Amino acid sequence: MAKLFLLRHLKSQWNLENRFGGWTGNPLSKEGINQGRDIAEKLKSENLGLVYTSVLIRNQETVLRIFEHIPDKYPIFINLDGGRMQEWGNFTDLSNHDVTTYVTENLNERYYGELQGLNKEKTIKKYGEEKVRLWRRSYDIAPPGGETLEQVYERAVPFFREHVEKDLKAEKNVLVVASHNSLRAIVKYIEDISDEKIIDLELPFGALVKYEFNDGKYTKFA
Repeated sequence: MAKLFLLRHLKSQWNLENRFGGWTGNPLSKEGINQGRDIAEKLKSENLGLVYTSVLIRNQETVLRIFEHIPDKYPIFINLDGGRMQEWGNFTDLSNHDVTTYVTENLNERYYGELQGLNKEKTIKKYGEEKVRLWRRSYDIAPPGGETLEQVYERAVPFFREHVEKDLKAEKNVLVVASHNSLRAIVKYIEDISDEKIIDLELPFGALVKYEFNDGKYTKFA
């Protein structure tokens, strides 16, 4: 039996400033950095075999901040996109201290289009709370110039099934560190949440969702 851990990245600087991040690169805030130790305490005894994360700085920095507090474990980042993995070196003979960390755009946050960089409260005042909520949380309504959650699902879930589930079937414990909407898409798939109900799913900064994977089935645990 394997374990799957889904972690929303720690609080970033733009989260602190209440701005839409989307695909922009912004680092963790001091509060987010300090969260790393607490998450590490929850994970350090779990014998993590692999990590998957996105190309966004806040997600990769979350991985680094966690492993700062896990003794003798060091993430080795490998870009999976474009089939270029072997160009960067030989990754078949890593030590027991190295934790392979695969990076992919497929786990990026929803692309927020024209909203990226804008203050969320000011955006709500301009467009109305319900419209902004639909842009942010509904399944099939996109923000102006951005992605729907359905589009995020169509890139994140096939990647998850091809790579992460393969590792779970090989009985490896896997940590996925990603953004809110890519994780919401994956949870939708795992828990078979309907298109209508997914609007109610919220994962706070640093939320850690845990599943046991056995015989192709997921069981959530605390």
